[in-house]
Amino acid sequence: MNKFVAVLKLTRIEHSAMLVIAVLAGELIVAGHLPNAYILLLSIIVPIFVSMGSFAINDYYDIEVDRLNKKTSRPIVSGAISRKGAMYVAASSFVIGAAASALINPYAFAIAFIFAALAALYSYKLKEMLLVGNIYIAFSMAIPFIFGDYVMSTSLNINIVLITLVILLSGTAREIHGMIRDYHGDTKARRIRNLPYYIGLKDSSYAALALYIAAIAISVFMFLFKMPFLYNLIYMVPIAITDIMLLYVSAIYIKRYRVSNEGAFDTARNISLGAMALALIAYLLSSALYFSLFSI
Repeated sequence: MNKFVAVLKLTRIEHSAMLVIAVLAGELIVAGHLPNAYILLLSIIVPIFVSMGSFAINDYYDIEVDRLNKKTSRPIVSGAISRKGAMYVAASSFVIGAAASALINPYAFAIAFIFAALAALYSYKLKEMLLVGNIYIAFSMAIPFIFGDYVMSTSLNINIVLITLVILLSGTAREIHGMIRDYHGDTKARRIRNLPYYIGLKDSSYAALALYIAAIAISVFMFLFKMPFLYNLIYMVPIAITDIMLLYVSAIYIKRYRVSNEGAFDTARNISLGAMALALIAYLLSSALYFSLFSI
């Protein structure tokens, strides 16, 4: 594995692509159009590099956990990149992201700076605090929409608020599933006292299901609430598929919540990631189509 590929794996570049889609969707939902080319480019650079920094610093602190969880494909664990190199990637990525955000407006800079600081704090300590770290991770999935909102305006759009709630609920559910999946390594290496530790793996899987159901209810409400999602089938059809996928993932964890089911958990993780990507595309395409039709 060459260094360039190692950096891409370290920073989970595919997640950066998803965040860019979220930022673009946020900009469209709020303003009905994208910003000028200069601001657009900056608003794409910010989520890419802040996300890269977040994953790099996470792997820097999580090397022992990853070894215990047998995540040998992780670049630091495999030796493809050193811990020092990972920290350099994290620091430089955060600086680039923050600098780009400062060229947009003060709101964008504040969001990028605070998120970068929280990402570092999460990797160092927050993840060890009961549910606090998990809620942070869930919120980090919604941050791009809020960032896109403030690129285009100085207030929070109601649709962005609803999307944030959906992501917080479903993201927290996905994090609970992650705690179940990584229970062995988390409790042995870092002695983390998380939700599965206190209430058990089975009850944790049911808690995740309840959160997913709440998120699904809000996603349906959005179809009946306000433009650009009101009666918009370009939104509702993929969202319905997303909701079904998340319920299926929940069923996997309820049936196979024991730590020995790594194969089933990996399948569930990939399905939930695909569901998230599909939801992002639904937000982007439905708003883009709605505003393009009404601008004719």
